[in-house]
Amino acid sequence: MTPSPINDPSSSWEQGGPERLYVITGGRGPSRRRADVDLVTLVVARAAARPEMQPEHAAILRMCHYPLSVAEISAYLKLPFSVVTLLVSDLLSDASVEVRATVHTAGIPDRELLEAVMYGLQKL
Repeated sequence: MTPSPINDPSSSWEQGGPERLYVITGGRGPSRRRADVDLVTLVVARAAARPEMQPEHAAILRMCHYPLSVAEISAYLKLPFSVVTLLVSDLLSDASVEVRATVHTAGIPDRELLEAVMYGLQKL
């Protein structure tokens, strides 16, 4: 069995195979900043894309002029979440992007309390 040529659209390179992902990440694994980034973390660009940047880094900067979640970036780039978090971590270390934490449910008041306040206000 012969391997498919590199320009064949059915090749693993075009489908995001491990070779392509290895090249994109430079063979690196998860970074220590990964704990700060999850699927719903919002990413906002703080710098413009530069010509010498890796294409995926530049694409993230171009698409994040307004806040996008890591899940959305992953979908738009058609890359796994683990690869996108590594790319975002690279941009974080360069101060090219800012990440915004999501609202934790512990900080939101109880629904029953809010309904009680709402009903109380309606009775006034």
